[in-house]
Amino acid sequence: MDIRSLTIEELTDQMTALGEKAFRARQLYQWMHEKLADGFDEMTNLPKELRARLKENFTYTHLEPEDRRISAVDQTEKYLFRLPDGDVIESVLMRYHHGNSVCISSQAGCRMGCRFCASTIGGLTRNLLPSEMLDQVYQIQKISGERVSNVVVMGTGEPLDNYENLLRFLRLLTDEHGLHISQRNVTVSTCGIVEKIRALAEEKLQITLALSLHASSQEKRRRLMPVANRYELSDVLDACRYYFACTGRRVTFEYSLVGGVNDTDQDARELAGLLMGLNCHVNLIPVNPIQERDFVQPDPAVVQDFKNKLEKYRINVTIRREMGRDIAGACGQLRRRRKEREEQV
Repeated sequence: MDIRSLTIEELTDQMTALGEKAFRARQLYQWMHEKLADGFDEMTNLPKELRARLKENFTYTHLEPEDRRISAVDQTEKYLFRLPDGDVIESVLMRYHHGNSVCISSQAGCRMGCRFCASTIGGLTRNLLPSEMLDQVYQIQKISGERVSNVVVMGTGEPLDNYENLLRFLRLLTDEHGLHISQRNVTVSTCGIVEKIRALAEEKLQITLALSLHASSQEKRRRLMPVANRYELSDVLDACRYYFACTGRRVTFEYSLVGGVNDTDQDARELAGLLMGLNCHVNLIPVNPIQERDFVQPDPAVVQDFKNKLEKYRINVTIRREMGRDIAGACGQLRRRRKEREEQV
């Protein structure tokens, strides 16, 4: 049993089953989620005998830092972590005036197949455990020595394809006995798995939902995102409306601008028509070029013109500031390069 993925209530039940007092669960939980211990041996106020029994009965998830790169441009940090089974995942620390944000992975690899994303090349290896998602945040906070105030589940993987583990991760991350990060400071991205968006809405969490939209029509979305072969765009947008109705939280739409593909005046008009009347915010993202694809960024003037056109239709929109380009900051790039090197050995 993975002890670092247990809630405080479940941990109390486990300690009781071992014949321990309930306060041992609180001590354990504090070591794991507040003091951020890397293993049982660091828990010095627990009896040695108890620590030995914990080792016999539970696994303790700990990620090994494999690589750390710091951007010379904006001090963004990219991390590569080694999982207990030997695979690697990546995370990013981004510094803003409002605090530090960490972007974490939810899967090792991804099976969604979005054409412009390096994360999906090579497919899905496996889902990450709640503890493996948590420890990305914990390790970055320990290594950087800085407090993390915002978490975005927007790295490698489709979070809603790992739904139950994601929910448990969110509850542990925001629990008052751990790091206690506000739910309002957490964003979960999805390419649009309709039934899971609706299920998440019914949890009534106060997290931000970010939908990877990337196209202004069903036909164009199919060309960029295979998930569109399963879900109609109208159904995806209806699920987003349902999310707002259940939670009161404004939905964010991520739109990667690909030069000559989805950045035309017609695209801007169609996108505005799709989102009219929705309480939402649009993030325009000049696409991150990757070596396996021939997609290119539009000219800055085209990006600005696209933004202006959306604003003319009263759509709330920003152009996302590019960060970490000099350290392979985009999703999946660093992991992909490491995997390629390991395959060649």
